[in-house]
Amino acid sequence: MRILPLLAALAFSSTVLAGPKDIVRTYPAQKVHANTYVIHGPQGVPSVENQSFMNNPAWIVTADGVVVIDPGSSVQAGRMVMAQLRKTTDKPVTHVFNTHVHGDHWLGNQAVLEVWPKATLIGHPDMIRLAKESAGDFWIKLMSDLTKGYTDGTRAEIPTVEAANGQEFKIGGKTFRIHSSTDAHSKTDLMIEIVEDGILFTGDNVLSRQAMNLRDGTFKGVRKETERALALNAKLYVPGHGKTGDRKLVEEQKAWFDILMAEVRRMYDEGKSDFEMKPVIAEKLKAYKNWAEFEANLGPQISLAILEVEQE
Repeated sequence: MRILPLLAALAFSSTVLAGPKDIVRTYPAQKVHANTYVIHGPQGVPSVENQSFMNNPAWIVTADGVVVIDPGSSVQAGRMVMAQLRKTTDKPVTHVFNTHVHGDHWLGNQAVLEVWPKATLIGHPDMIRLAKESAGDFWIKLMSDLTKGYTDGTRAEIPTVEAANGQEFKIGGKTFRIHSSTDAHSKTDLMIEIVEDGILFTGDNVLSRQAMNLRDGTFKGVRKETERALALNAKLYVPGHGKTGDRKLVEEQKAWFDILMAEVRRMYDEGKSDFEMKPVIAEKLKAYKNWAEFEANLGPQISLAILEVEQE
């Protein structure tokens, strides 16, 4: 199967295709660096319109095979990603890194294993634990509900190899260095550095021009990881959502958090409530008003920031 184009392989497999909902619409892959490709998904939440696809799957072609990072939100999204991958190389997928437990990043694992069943799946130990306990089932149901059944047929293919902070995976002449955390965007997060190329895959610890959903995380942790991303001084940053770019996209996120936290502290000391804070902070952040999910996530961020200030 490795020498056949993916679509031809799927066409001859009656057990793989489930019918008309077998693959999401095609999104092009962008070559962001030598042998590194990213599909920049649409920003937003999973929906009927985007068929659940809204993250940034990526792959790196090494001397020995292909390393995939976050293959998408469903088996249908993963099949699209695999089809795009096969346009760039005939090499097999040997490894898959999942950056965190949120299903829009890893439920596409199933599509990888349909074609390359020996691929090694790697994730944060807490991501693996939570996926086994209940998160896998939760995200499968959520994707189905939000897309009105489009993603049905997706299974939770959970990583089997744990990645530790500072660990290095030597794969095909490349060094994949792990920067992990337990208190940032999802509390199960990996950032993955390709040492030789100066590329950092941030997962959802850093987003590009998108207000972060922090309902599962902490401001303290994600601000720390934003600082760590900047300290690594990568040549290229690949965020979990939004366009790939240089350190400017990380600096923009840091500025957002710095403004919000400073204003929350100031108004908390004045005895203001969250609903009194929101219009003031929205004005302070007006330069960011066109960011994806601005309205949906600003209020929850303020509420979380208040809780963390109260706990200090």
